Amino acid sequence: MSRYTGPKYRLSRRLGVSLSGTGKEIANRNYAPGDHGAGRRSKPSDYGIQLAEKQKVRYTYGLTERQFHNLFLKAGKVRKGTHGDNFLSLLERRLDNMVYRLGLATTRQQARQLVNHGHILVDGKRLDVPSYEVAVGQEISVREKSQKNVYIQAAVEAQAGTLPFVEFDKDTLKGTLVREPERAELDHEYNEALIVEYYNRIG
Repeated sequence: MSRYTGPKYRLSRRLGVSLSGTGKEIANRNYAPGDHGAGRRSKPSDYGIQLAEKQKVRYTYGLTERQFHNLFLKAGKVRKGTHGDNFLSLLERRLDNMVYRLGLATTRQQARQLVNHGHILVDGKRLDVPSYEVAVGQEISVREKSQKNVYIQAAVEAQAGTLPFVEFDKDTLKGTLVREPERAELDHEYNEALIVEYYNRIG
């Protein structure tokens, strides 16, 4: 299944979450799209709730279904922690998401484009694979020729701060994953247990 390229605002309203992270999609119309979006709807089944939660997280991080499922299976092989916590940790440690978390991009989609276009270095080496799994201690930086990029500069200027598991130097445009993220530091609107239940249900 290919990556979703349709209207992001419409999808955000249907899932009830801001996929861009800005909150603009549902700020004024916090209800599902369509003529009857603000009216009554039938109560979803348990399967429907689980599927919606899976889709919410998948679209937020911008993965295809295959990428998402493979990462979920990989999380199940990690010995420490719960399956759901390990899964969110792996999602967070993707290179495109780390670029977003460091504040080098205003959205995950923009961060993915920066990586794809070769603007990002990992430990000094150019890396254009958004799905690359960043390890604790690795340094993420901006290629010298890209440091004047207007999108990167605008994102850094708008940065209000970073999460505790990363460190970032605005002057050098370099950041590091100092430790693995903890569940309490991540988005509270996601229920990863429902995703585990979804994949257990479908086998």
